[in-house]
Amino acid sequence: MPNEDDATPSHRSSKKPIYTEFSQQELPAWKPILTPGWVIATLFAVGVLFIPIGLATMFSSESVEEVVIQYDESCLPNSNANDAMAYIQSNTTNKTCVTKWTVEHRMEAPVYIYYQLDNYYQNHRRYVKSRNDKQLWSKGEDGETINCYPEDMIKEKQPIVPCGLIAWSIFNDTYKFVSKNKNLTVNRKDIAWGSDRRFRFGSEVYPKNFQSRDLIGGGHLNESLPLRQQEDLIVWMRTAALPTFRKLYGKIEVDLEAKDEIEIVIENNYNTYMFGGTKKVVLSTATLTGGRNPFVGTAYLFIGSISLFFTIAFILLYVIKPRPLGDPSYLSWNKNPGGFIK
Repeated sequence: MPNEDDATPSHRSSKKPIYTEFSQQELPAWKPILTPGWVIATLFAVGVLFIPIGLATMFSSESVEEVVIQYDESCLPNSNANDAMAYIQSNTTNKTCVTKWTVEHRMEAPVYIYYQLDNYYQNHRRYVKSRNDKQLWSKGEDGETINCYPEDMIKEKQPIVPCGLIAWSIFNDTYKFVSKNKNLTVNRKDIAWGSDRRFRFGSEVYPKNFQSRDLIGGGHLNESLPLRQQEDLIVWMRTAALPTFRKLYGKIEVDLEAKDEIEIVIENNYNTYMFGGTKKVVLSTATLTGGRNPFVGTAYLFIGSISLFFTIAFILLYVIKPRPLGDPSYLSWNKNPGGFIK
């Protein structure tokens, strides 16, 4: 006869879960019965709510003033039209170009300046992983270069700070705006997410050995400023999810009046010719819902319209061909009492 001690281990190793109302799914729950009245009322409420929101969002989006100027081709000299790579990689060629733009409608401050890149896959898996967050945050972790190869160290085996392909390929075109023979001040402060500045980039981490190898990917960094203060880098290192994206360059904090002629001086430094990409500068105002984005309003209108359509359809169906709620004669096994045997 087994003693009591022998039963104890098997009892402890039992896989039977501890009984609780949560594990047995016996917590109080709301189990709505989808009667025709509830379904029709819900669809009607969604339609009545979503359509005004969609109209307001579309109106807000349409009130945004936006201009998009593509300059990668226009800033390419005729002499280099057939050899863009030689032009962009040359250290002696003057890459300054000037384009003029006339303001069509008044743009109230702040006017946001973005650069837009097309056919640029920042979401490539190897590219996204090519960084080290410990190094970006802590002064004592500058030797942490895991995931950063091939931009991890220089020939002398000294670490690159910040390391990785994302930082190495930082965008370095510059824009200057002139109106009525006066330079428009471009504010490049507070263009990055506050959470990125506070929690991802250290105030005591300074660039070191950056862009010091033979192959230069993009812009240089100011070695006298900590990474937390280099907001163009912070903006660039928040990688985009799609191959066409915009990133904030700065803000013009004065109004631009209609028919003002703006001279845009561009330093065309960034190499998008290698992979067939395009470069654009975007000037845009903003509303409470952000910049121009007609998709959100269209989506609200579509869902609201579909809901109202089904509301009317279900009302007609309920009026023309009603059926009692919970009628068991509509169950599949009641339609053929003898089963599937004919």
